[in-house]
Amino acid sequence: MSVVDRRAQELDTIAAVLPIERRDELAELLTDQDIETLRHLVNEGMGANTLRALTSDLAYLQAWCRLATGSPLPWPAPVSLLLKFVAHHLWDPVKRQDDPTHGMPPEVESSLRSQGLLKAAGPHAPSTVRRRLTSWSILTRWRGLAGFFSEPALKSALRMAVRATGRPRQRKSKAAVTGDVLARLLASCAGSGLAEIRDRAILLTAFASGGRRRSELANLRVEDLVDEEPVRADPQDAASPVLPCLAIRLGRTKTTVAEDNAQSLIIGRPVTALKQWLGEAKITSGPVFRPIDQWGNVDHRPLTPQSINLILKSRCAKAGLDPVKFSAHGLRSGYLTEAANRGIPLQEAMQQSQHKSVAQAASYYNEQDRKRGEAARLIV
Repeated sequence: MSVVDRRAQELDTIAAVLPIERRDELAELLTDQDIETLRHLVNEGMGANTLRALTSDLAYLQAWCRLATGSPLPWPAPVSLLLKFVAHHLWDPVKRQDDPTHGMPPEVESSLRSQGLLKAAGPHAPSTVRRRLTSWSILTRWRGLAGFFSEPALKSALRMAVRATGRPRQRKSKAAVTGDVLARLLASCAGSGLAEIRDRAILLTAFASGGRRRSELANLRVEDLVDEEPVRADPQDAASPVLPCLAIRLGRTKTTVAEDNAQSLIIGRPVTALKQWLGEAKITSGPVFRPIDQWGNVDHRPLTPQSINLILKSRCAKAGLDPVKFSAHGLRSGYLTEAANRGIPLQEAMQQSQHKSVAQAASYYNEQDRKRGEAARLIV
């Protein structure tokens, strides 16, 4: 048995959390030590989405390093190699017009493209470079090594390279799914079919629970739903209607671990929509949101995060909105934008959305304050 075949078999043992359609490609790119590290991460309970991202980044880094230096990734990587990575991926397009050797060498670029690993036409997005450096740092630490990712030289080079690319930071969704947009999406699934009932429940649950990420919706299970005591529509009015209330246990997310016992509440219409879906689909345990085949049969497997994104884009098209402008993350940014529009305190909104970064969450509030302010209205 060849080394590559043996690695492929070893990858099969952790296939449940890896992009197994890339098994043979990964077996070519990764080293024995890489695969052992990945198996260790699986055993330690690292989240599936995080592990897939780490694996993809590791495969790219190994391929790039072999082409750029003729050797596999060294552990830990020296500062010179980290600086080379930044120089190869963040470069000045204007300077390259005069100097073809500026940035990634043509032979390295060509080979990465032929392997399908490099798709960007120009320099990488700064967020992609930062993510891959973070993955590199995480994998270094998991090997029990101290890396050089905090070196001033690397931070300075990264800062100057980002400035040179001239690329503004792009949001994950070009447009936010605010209240008015959500209303149009819900109108597109006003029918009584299973798909309409499911999609309505997805949209309302995702938005009302604080803008849940698509991976969190895909991973949501019936066992994570806890009925709470009904609440008043207006907490200050004892005569206001009583509404159903449901707690969603989030478990492990991008910003929380299971031990945090993080949860979000949904009240009223989202609870009704979610329970209608579970009742119509006869789901009593396991994944909440599932595929529906062409004959109306509900699968036992959960929807994938990508499917959640495609459902939102499909609803955008049906509602007469441009699907290119929206993604599932628009529900998350839309929740905070709508909360800002309605004057909900930032801390209260963050408790529901489970944002950890005040600066990130506050950016949506600041943007709305600027639009309501006078500074941009000196000449109208």
